[in-house]
Amino acid sequence: MNGKNQLLENLEKLHTTELGVGRIKKNLSLDTDDVVQWCQTKIKSAEADIKRNGKNWYVGIDNCVITINAYSYTIITAHRSRQENKRES
Repeated sequence: MNGKNQLLENLEKLHTTELGVGRIKKNLSLDTDDVVQWCQTKIKSAEADIKRNGKNWYVGIDNCVITINAYSYTIITAHRSRQENKRES
């Protein structure tokens, strides 16, 4: 099973910590209380670019990158993509 399918088949296991919620909301300027649901929706999108590198998955979508631990399904962080950051500078 490749990483993309494995992640998509285990989206119900996706979770984050309280600190993770705050970090993701701050980094992406999100105005939602359900960060995990927001991430699940983005990951399910047909435009999501899902790649696994070592112990993490990286999901690129809508000018942001979501980082997920491949073993625990913990959303570690999410941030604007580097290309988006360069345009804002």
